[in-house]
Formats: sequence, C-alpha cells, structure tokens
Amino acid sequence: MSAVLQEFITHLSPRVTGTLHGSAKLVILDVGSVLLTDQGAVAGDGPADVTLTASEKTFRNILSGDQNPAMAFMSGKLKVDGSNIRALKVSEILTKP
Repeated sequence: MSAVLQEFITHLSPRVTGTLHGSAKLVILDVGSVLLTDQGAVAGDGPADVTLTASEKTFRNILSGDQNPAMAFMSGKLKVDGSNIRALKVSEILTKP
C-alpha cells in the first residue's frame, strides 16, 4: 500500500467510524482506492453505494476545507457514481473539522 493511501486511511478512519451509513469509495486517480464504511477506512476497490473519483490534490483540498465538494463536482474535478444523496452525506463527513 502506498504512503498516500495510508495517509488518507489514517485521516479518514476517525471521521467515518460510526457516522457513515452504507459505504463509499474514494478513487484517488493514479494512487488507488479507499473504501469507507461505519467501521472505518481501508484500502480497497470493493463495491460501494457511491464512488467519488478525483485527483489526490482535489481530495486533499476537500479534506482541508480549501475546496467545496459541490463546486468540485460542478467544475468536473470530482466525479460521482451512484447516489447523489449519499455523495452529499459523504462530503459532509469529509469536510467536518
């Protein structure tokens, strides 16, 4: 597993544990995938209720609060496959302090 994936997993696990209903997958272009569930974050490319795809930079900007997820989606920096409602819930979790 790459250091980048491990960093995302370490950062995201506390945010999603016990808060995410269902599952979500973050596809970090040219890096790999992180699967999010209410159990935490793990490296993986399994099935999910919603898949968010973006560059490492875009995800880092979303997590830091420098990029609004809705604006990233509207500008084409963030792609969503699956439930848009679930994507909004995931974006709330990703952007919480």
